Amino acid sequence: MTSSPLKLGFIGLGIMGAPMALHLLKAGHQLFVFTHGKLHPEIAASSATQCVNARGVAERADIVFTMVPDTPDVESVLFSETGVASGLTKGKIVVDMSSISPIATKEFAKRINALGCDYLDAPVSGGEVGAKAASLTIMVGGPQAAFDKVLPLFQLMGKNITLVGGNGDGQTTKVANQIIVALNIAAVGEALVFASKAGADPAKVRQALMGGFAASRILEVHGERMIKRTFDPGFRIGLHQKDLNLALQGARALGVALPNTANAAQLMQACAANGMQDLDHSALVRALELMANHEVAKA
Repeated sequence: MTSSPLKLGFIGLGIMGAPMALHLLKAGHQLFVFTHGKLHPEIAASSATQCVNARGVAERADIVFTMVPDTPDVESVLFSETGVASGLTKGKIVVDMSSISPIATKEFAKRINALGCDYLDAPVSGGEVGAKAASLTIMVGGPQAAFDKVLPLFQLMGKNITLVGGNGDGQTTKVANQIIVALNIAAVGEALVFASKAGADPAKVRQALMGGFAASRILEVHGERMIKRTFDPGFRIGLHQKDLNLALQGARALGVALPNTANAAQLMQACAANGMQDLDHSALVRALELMANHEVAKA
């Protein structure tokens, strides 16, 4: 345990949130939780207190973490009639670890600050694997003093933790991250479809490329998924679509052209149109395979 036990809240116990909350629990902290889905068995069997709504979490905890899918979900969790804001008292900290709109985040922070509380936007990268291994990259926006207080807790969940700037800057960094990841998945997918269609063994092509300048974490992990056809979600196409839409919305507001991001978003849309929105984002390769009438490998 990094320090004396703290009273912590965690809202949103899905694929990512559940293992993140478990790390806080295992460090000896007192945890108050609320989730719309079924409670994770290990959390249900733990010392965590399940609350009937988000307000109940905020009333009991000094630091409240949220980890939910999209901007409207965060707004609801924070500001609905039984939301976090209704249970806050001065001096508490709200930490949103969801991946949502940077513009909305700045407004959410102002509303929480008006209650005498600090707000950190702290989206993560690393997927389910990183959440379980406590190796997430955490990109934080907000005041230095609040970041310093929460840092020992971030260190229970992640490895690369950076205070990027003020509120909204963490979310902006996550959008940038999602642009890079999507474009890399598309590049690996195109390369493997090309190699396989040309008659080469995609597994051996990937092995060869891993030793050269084309080597990347995406080629290592998602390239293997494409070859082995293991598309069970670590991070769903539907969620990555949402992040790319945030990028394109932001680009329009800023007057910036993101042509390759738009293309990757269309590939994911093609997957979603074919019922694949709940597959892992590495399944973006399926859109390329459909266009080529050729699969990288057979299951």
